[in-house]
Amino acid sequence: MFLELLHAGIPAYFSFANLFFTAVGVFIGILIGILPGLGPLLGLTLLTPMAMNLNPFTGMGLLLGIFVGGTAGGAISAILLKIPGTPIAAATLLDGYPLAQKGKAPFAVSLAITTSAFGGIIGGIYLIFFSPLLAKVALKFSPPEYFALALTGVLCIAVVSKGSTIKGLMTGCLGLLLATVGMDPFMSNFRFTFGTVALSGGIGIVAMVIGLFAISEMFLQVERGDFDTSPHLKVFFPPISAITENFKQRFNLFRSSTIGTFIGALPGAGSVIASFLSYAVAKNSSKHPEKYGTGIPDGVIATESANNACCGGTLIPSLTMALPGDPCSAMLLAALMLLGYIPGPRLFIQNQDLIGGIFLAYISSNVFLLILGLLFLPLFVMFLNVKKKYLIPVILILCAVGSYGMETSINDLWITLIFGILAFIIQKFNYPLAPFVIAKVLGPIMEENFRRSLIMSGDHASIFFTRPITLGILIANFILLFITIVPVKQLLGRSKN
Repeated sequence: MFLELLHAGIPAYFSFANLFFTAVGVFIGILIGILPGLGPLLGLTLLTPMAMNLNPFTGMGLLLGIFVGGTAGGAISAILLKIPGTPIAAATLLDGYPLAQKGKAPFAVSLAITTSAFGGIIGGIYLIFFSPLLAKVALKFSPPEYFALALTGVLCIAVVSKGSTIKGLMTGCLGLLLATVGMDPFMSNFRFTFGTVALSGGIGIVAMVIGLFAISEMFLQVERGDFDTSPHLKVFFPPISAITENFKQRFNLFRSSTIGTFIGALPGAGSVIASFLSYAVAKNSSKHPEKYGTGIPDGVIATESANNACCGGTLIPSLTMALPGDPCSAMLLAALMLLGYIPGPRLFIQNQDLIGGIFLAYISSNVFLLILGLLFLPLFVMFLNVKKKYLIPVILILCAVGSYGMETSINDLWITLIFGILAFIIQKFNYPLAPFVIAKVLGPIMEENFRRSLIMSGDHASIFFTRPITLGILIANFILLFITIVPVKQLLGRSKN
């Protein structure tokens, strides 16, 4: 089936406009990714309104480019400044920064970029092969199974989020509640609009996410200060040895990319877990584990190949079952919905050209990452020297333009500001934001399939417990939630007593 998808996607995707916007997305993604505290999610939210005005192939190419570039860009500041541009690059610090301190900064940064590109390509190959297979299985699912899967997505992201599981569940429930604002999809009644016309269409996902992640981060940056500080980094050019090092360590590259892909396919796991797990596996299987953490290329290859391959992994459940694994894949799903497509297995039957185009756009993004990442590396290093007092106003203006541009409504600006203040406050109390976004995207899917299930059963909830697959998923959810809230060590301690 994957050959059919590629055959349909090749003529639809390969045009100058599509390739150009994919390359632009990668370039913008790297720029945003290298700035500490920002990351690919900000780029996705800011550029989604622009993507909606393009054809689906061009728009998704732009967003996938930002996704890939932003994921890889965080390694540059992690290696040079010991400050990860994104949490994804935290594991790269372990060997990347010590390697740079040995006087090999050009090699370390170039190695991170090339490894990310190769890892992403391997993840893309897995995506192309496994997505159609999973889509065939998902085609056999009905509303009860989809409801259970959507519930799994919310629970997984809640239990693995930073902070306590209870706090993750609370923000997830708040996201589900906000997903009900607007028109009832079955009864055509308005819910929780409080007589306000602006809320009749629901709360816009783009305006909300810009407030949650971009505006709140700007508030945090202002609170931290240091507006005039600059690292004064020296500009350098990438050495060719960074590319050849990947071929010397091809087994490490392939193993770490495989781990990253399959961790990414697990809802809620994400690139952070993938990169640290790959680093641990590489260290434990090495003949010289004591060298890890002292600045060796092996550690950089293990982490960077895993986190970019993880991007391909997150797209597998996102495209086949509408089950996003992280906020970035949730935004990509939201973009597909805004373009008029319903994510899920039927896309693989009804819109083969789109799915094939997405596959090719993801692979192309990693190829452009390799080319542009090395070609413009001196520019990216110079960009790190820009002071905060110049960046913050520009980003705030872009946030306002992105929020307003989606629906050309002043109400979206108020939504962005309100959610920015809300996110700033709840982060002070260590509440995670990721479950909020995932729940907002999955909320309509959960509600629609829950109510369809009740219609199928004549309003009997027994339909969720008499279908084996649905029951199995719900039991797995209960076990996951139970062992997270009540740690295994605590259970063992009680049994001994």
